Amino acid sequence: MTEAPLVHLHSVDAVATITFDSPHNRNALSRQLVSELYSALDAAEADAAVRVIVIRAEGRVFCSGADLSEASSGGMEEGALGIVDLQRRIVTCPKPVVTRLHGAVRAGGIGIVAASDVAISADDASYAFTEVKLGLTPAAISLTVLPRMTDRAAALTFLTGETFNGTAAAEMGLVTKAVPEAELDAEIDAVCAALATGAPQGLRETKLLLGRHLLRNIDENGADLAKLSARLFGSDEAREAMTAFLSRKK
Repeated sequence: MTEAPLVHLHSVDAVATITFDSPHNRNALSRQLVSELYSALDAAEADAAVRVIVIRAEGRVFCSGADLSEASSGGMEEGALGIVDLQRRIVTCPKPVVTRLHGAVRAGGIGIVAASDVAISADDASYAFTEVKLGLTPAAISLTVLPRMTDRAAALTFLTGETFNGTAAAEMGLVTKAVPEAELDAEIDAVCAALATGAPQGLRETKLLLGRHLLRNIDENGADLAKLSARLFGSDEAREAMTAFLSRKK
C-alpha cells in the first residue's frame, strides 16, 4: 500500500509552493516528510521557470519539529543531524526560499524559518524554544537561529522557553515581517513577485553571498551540536522532564 504524500508541490508561473500536509503529527519532520521535502526542493530547483520557492503548511501548526518517535528509534544524534542537514539544504538552495508562517512553529520548524531567505508570519503565530523546560537546548537550530536574532532576544527566548508571537518574532529578527493572518497570502504574493524579477544568476549569487556565514557555521559546528543534542536527550534529567511533560498532556 502506497503511503499518502505528506508534501505537495504546486508551481504557478515563477513560484513553486511546497506544502506540508501531515496533520496526524502536527507536520512533524518525519523521515517521509523530509524525504518528500527534499524531492520537492529538487524538482523546484530543476524547473527553469521557477525563481522563488515558498514553504507553507496546512492545518493550525506550521511545524512541530522533529518526529521524536522516529528520532528515538533511529538515535537522537541521527535525528539532530537530520535537522542540521535540512537547514543546510535550504541555505544552499540556489533559489530564494520564502516561508509562510501561521499557527504554532516549534523546534526544527523554527530552523526552517531561520534557514529561509524571507519569512513572513501571521502576527498571532506562536513561537517558542521550549527545550530548556525539558532539560535540553536548541542546539541544532541555533546554527541558523542565532545569526538571525539579536543576542538579547536569543537569551530571553532560549532561557525562558516562553511563547512569543509573530510580531515579537519580527522585532527580534527571527522573521522578516509579521502581518494579520488575513493579509498573509497577499504579502507572500507581493514578496514573491518582487523576488521573481531577479535574474537567475543574480538570485543564485546573491543567495551565496548572503548565506556564506550561515553555511560556514553549519559546516564547522553542525556535527558537534548534533552530538550535544543527542547527549542531552539521553540524560536522566531530560528523560524525566519529557515523561512528566507527556503525562501532563494526557
